[in-house]
Amino acid sequence: MQYNFKSYQIIIQRHELINSKTMLTLFKNAAIYSPMYLGKKDVLTGGNTILSIADKIEFPTGPDVTIFDCSGLSLVPGLIDSHVHITGGGGEGGPASRMPELLLSMMLEGGVTTVIGCLGTDGITRSVESVLMKVKSLKAQGVSAWMYTGAYQVPPPTISGDVAKDIALFEEIIGVGEVAISDHRSSFPDMKELARIAAQARVAGMIAGKAGIVNVHMGDAVDPFKPIHDVVTGTELGYKQFIPTHCNRNSYIFEDAKEYGRKGYVDITTSSYPYYADEEIKPSIALKELLAAGVPLEHITFTSDGCGSLPGFDPETGKLIKIEMGLPSSILRELKEAVLVDGIPLEQVLHVATANPANILRLTGKGYIREGNDADILVLDDEFNIVHLMAMGKMMNL
Repeated sequence: MQYNFKSYQIIIQRHELINSKTMLTLFKNAAIYSPMYLGKKDVLTGGNTILSIADKIEFPTGPDVTIFDCSGLSLVPGLIDSHVHITGGGGEGGPASRMPELLLSMMLEGGVTTVIGCLGTDGITRSVESVLMKVKSLKAQGVSAWMYTGAYQVPPPTISGDVAKDIALFEEIIGVGEVAISDHRSSFPDMKELARIAAQARVAGMIAGKAGIVNVHMGDAVDPFKPIHDVVTGTELGYKQFIPTHCNRNSYIFEDAKEYGRKGYVDITTSSYPYYADEEIKPSIALKELLAAGVPLEHITFTSDGCGSLPGFDPETGKLIKIEMGLPSSILRELKEAVLVDGIPLEQVLHVATANPANILRLTGKGYIREGNDADILVLDDEFNIVHLMAMGKMMNL
């Protein structure tokens, strides 16, 4: 289908963009993955919105129109990293082991245009308030950001003094996390405590029109999913009220995740490989094995644990013996490996860092190349090198 300038005047007016200061961007001849493959098409953006996707878009050149020829390239949604310690994590080894906060450049080098911030082990000297202000900072720099209230600890630290109020009253807060279970650093919440947190999050999410989900840190204990199973069997709450992360941290949790993932969500941490290659399941291989085990694709997500600490503890003494830091770029690395090495189709692989987190966390306008959605666009070559990156309609400098 061919379009002309006159027809686009209607589209521009519909999106309230018809003024001389509006910058329009046209991506031509790209292989479009929405993440489902749509074929080779052109994509027009204006303001912060995807205005149109068509076989061919003819548009006059001018000072307010930027055109990129994307022949031979793939155009995909900007990646969503839904578990990032944006104010820095760590601290398990004392003050010198605190990780630095997230920099915008860390997101962009990994093709990430949306992050969900959280606290981790240290909900004592780091605050939920600081995470909220970092979310606002990232948004002011042109990317998208939300957050969880709480941390490892139970009761969770909050801003208002109440989990439900935080979710209902602060637009940036979409759920609770990361609440630690099955881990020596957790508060060892019993079934009633974990159920109460999940119930508060659920009701607040209903009131505020948000996911109201509980992000759960999974530790190394044997039978690690038991606390969640106990909540589901003992209450009216379902498995999809939780999103357990680090499900590839060792072989036995991963085997349990194959069964758990048929009922609920499983999140794979990408940063910890190859630092812990002797313990962890490589994320790209984990995706392949989960799919082979019958876990629905829409139940699987990849997150980086960016700026979080990746600690190693002596099993006998419990002392910290090594520590690394996660980076958002690890997601793109594992997506590349999943396609080029493990042979999973790109349109399937993309779901775990685009459509799936957008759907699970109810991030309106995210996760898809779709007319009317936010203009978060990642353009890649055949080797998964980033050629262009757009966040909320603005081209980002890499």
